[in-house]
Amino acid sequence: METKFSLKNKRVLITGGASGIGKSIAITFAKQGAEVHVLDFNQKDANGLIEDSSKEGYKIFAYQCDVSNYQNVTDSVSKISSKSSIDILVNNAGVAHVGNIENCEEKDLDRLYNINIKGVYNCSKACIPLMKNQGGGVILNIASIASSVGISDRFAYSMSKGAVLTMTYSIAQDYIKDKIRCNCISPARVHTPFVDGFIKKNYPGKEKEMFEKLSKTQPIGRMGNPQEIADLALFLCADEASFITGSNYGIDGGYVTLNSK
Repeated sequence: METKFSLKNKRVLITGGASGIGKSIAITFAKQGAEVHVLDFNQKDANGLIEDSSKEGYKIFAYQCDVSNYQNVTDSVSKISSKSSIDILVNNAGVAHVGNIENCEEKDLDRLYNINIKGVYNCSKACIPLMKNQGGGVILNIASIASSVGISDRFAYSMSKGAVLTMTYSIAQDYIKDKIRCNCISPARVHTPFVDGFIKKNYPGKEKEMFEKLSKTQPIGRMGNPQEIADLALFLCADEASFITGSNYGIDGGYVTLNSK
């Protein structure tokens, strides 16, 4: 009997896939039979992922790569696709920034642009020709609720995730005839090591208080967990979602639609 949401014989490229949401997506996809290739700036995290996955027998490979550098990306994609093409691209790599426009320096804006926006551009541009040549593929971008609603002190981050959302729509429109599907996921706050580090850096001495406060901004009363995002990603990248393209999926504990009070 065929496994539901099987990714057997699929080759997947995931950016920022060595920790947090990306790591959960990588492991989930590998469990479903995919050959997973991870690009991550942090070599230590990448090595840890390879070590953990090899114990379980998963096909996960990792490469150090700066997604903001187009040459870095094309070199990595060429290496990965030398034997076979790439069926699925998950643009997950991203960084955050706290502050309104007055508290956002040019270097902060440039950093978020380079990683969150240009990273999606670089990886998509490198992979789309391969997908066209093989007759189709899937691109999944990780955006954020900040792409669609106003959130205090997230000026640069919201700007970058808004761009991810609209790039999703553009790619879906431009390549639908090439059988390339493109969707995005917009999570609210998800409990990852990234979030813990974010709270520690920006709210020193108030970590527990801020964690509870941020958790309660979701009407459901908690943060999401990475596996929940990975499960939605699996569905959207599987053949069972072949009728879905150009869509933005919120996974936010009711944040966007239920936060009216």
